Amino acid sequence: MAPNESGRLVWNHSTHLEGLIPILEKLTRYEGIQTITPGVLARVRAHSPKLIIKVSLPIRGGYKLIARRGKTVQEVFIVTQLSPSELETAIAQAMS
Repeated sequence: MAPNESGRLVWNHSTHLEGLIPILEKLTRYEGIQTITPGVLARVRAHSPKLIIKVSLPIRGGYKLIARRGKTVQEVFIVTQLSPSELETAIAQAMS
């Protein structure tokens, strides 16, 4: 997966998980990722001490990710041609 300048980050909400936007901006540079759209924030019972991003469900043309930090969760929608394992690799590289 070579970096590429073709992806874009859509800003639908004014609030995001702390530290999420820089990671999503890095992901937009990966070849095969067209659009990243952060979704709704929600509160959960479980506590995650650090930011975690996981591939959740396939959607038409891509995947839904779940980003968690503390007691907050945020959906992220990615339109991509990458497979789930390639997307997980890209996420791990963007988070490092």
